[in-house]
Amino acid sequence: MSYTTYQMQHSSYPASSADLSEEQAWVLAAQQDSRKFEPLYNRYYEAIYRFVYQRVNDKHATSDITSEVFIKALSSLKSFSHQGIPFSSWLFRITRNMLIDRFRRGKNHRVINVETSALAGMAEEVEVPSVDEGKMNRMLQSLEELADEDMQLIEMRYFEKRSFKEIGEILEITENNAKVKTYRILDKVKNLMTSVK
Repeated sequence: MSYTTYQMQHSSYPASSADLSEEQAWVLAAQQDSRKFEPLYNRYYEAIYRFVYQRVNDKHATSDITSEVFIKALSSLKSFSHQGIPFSSWLFRITRNMLIDRFRRGKNHRVINVETSALAGMAEEVEVPSVDEGKMNRMLQSLEELADEDMQLIEMRYFEKRSFKEIGEILEITENNAKVKTYRILDKVKNLMTSVK
């Protein structure tokens, strides 16, 4: 994995019940008539594009992958059922799975885009008293040691500022499980930081 500095954007997770109701109406309409998928595409294209770009850092590949995500979503739309999970989480789950598959097959190189302020926030949570350049470098080296699944949690929580609820929905785990896993990973990072020279 390689790391680059990048200004993260917040995700467009539906924040209100009005957003969720509107989204649900769009989904139901598109399930009846695929030509009515356009509002969902328009609402989430940019968010999915950013999600992919932050992990691939290649505009051409990002455009291709984002198109594939929406083709897959449209072809699977009839199987989508709300059951308390927003369409956006289902869409991010498709995206995440597609990226994992591409990275495994070596079609794209995995990139982690790191925001300096996010590292400072992580340092605070792993109880590093002061953050200097040396400690930031040790933290980056420690992140390189994480398994991809662990890094995804860190990425979503600290670099993309996603809630534990949204992370849980994307990863198909409970909100509490997302929280517990994240804090276990932070402990791992803290331990790794002490062993990195």
